[in-house]
Order: sequence, then structure tokens, then C-alpha cells
Amino acid sequence: MSREGIFDGAWWPRSNHVLAELPDLITALGAHFGRIVRVGLDSTAWDGVPRSLAANGLTIRINWFVGSDATISVTRGFQDHFLLLVVPPGTNPATAASAMAGASATGNHTTAAELLLG
Repeated sequence: MSREGIFDGAWWPRSNHVLAELPDLITALGAHFGRIVRVGLDSTAWDGVPRSLAANGLTIRINWFVGSDATISVTRGFQDHFLLLVVPPGTNPATAASAMAGASATGNHTTAAELLLG
């Protein structure tokens, strides 16, 4: 993760099923960055969003918001927030690769909508 710019990285889930996709993301981020305690996502972009879920033997709180289906926020500890671009499932692989590279670039300032245009 670059930690400079709009996005701190990107994620390309295989489906919109949050219970199937999110535990793997939390496990991967936790292995590299430490304990993840909260995730914020657009509830309209995902199927069956719970208030919390189990991942890595921990209960992760999920906050809901509307209007930004192309992002997910991840909180490590109590105040360390990461913002990830979410590449929608089914996106063309070339477009997905370009969007993820752009979101992960140091000092990125391109919006989610622009990154996902390809």
C-alpha cells in the first residue's frame, strides 16, 4: 500500500458476496499490516452485509455507508484507516489490472470512477 494519494491500494473480489470475499481480504491485510478491527463499505454494492463477521479468529465490525461502491475502508488498530479501490467482480482483466495499478501508485489522485473506466 502506498499510503500517499487517494487510495492505499486496490481489491478485486470474485463476487459481491461479502461473507465469502471479505474474510480473505482481512486475513491477507492482517498478515502484512496487523490486526484489522473494522471495515466500512457501501451496503448497496454487496449481498447480505452483516454488522460483523469472523476472520482470522477475530470479530470484525462492519460499518455501512451508501454512495461509494468502488471503495472500501479498512481500520487497523483504532485510528489507522486505509482506503482501497474495489474493482467490481466481472471487470475485464486488462481494465482491472490498470485500475489496481493506478490505485496502488504512490501519490495517486485519480478518482475511482476514472480508474475503473480503463
